[in-house]
Amino acid sequence: MIFLVEYDRSAGSLIQFRAFASKAHEEADFVRLQLEIDNIGSNTDREVVLLEADNEDQLRLTHRRYFESLSALANTKSVSRLKNSALPSQPAKA
Repeated sequence: MIFLVEYDRSAGSLIQFRAFASKAHEEADFVRLQLEIDNIGSNTDREVVLLEADNEDQLRLTHRRYFESLSALANTKSVSRLKNSALPSQPAKA
């Protein structure tokens, strides 16, 4: 599947999220380009991207920053670092 994401960097929020069939590259690209054109000259800090993934759940895992708050991401990373630091150190590979 192809997913269109419009994200407001300043606000840290998702503006638009849309799914397209895997074969709908031209339609998805047209919509992305139209959004980019609409944002020209606006005083917004928007990111418009097309991403491909097998499904929405996979996309939400690989591109979490578009779907979760900054504080949630920071807390998750902190928890992961704490868990990883509790693991015994691995020998260096030669």
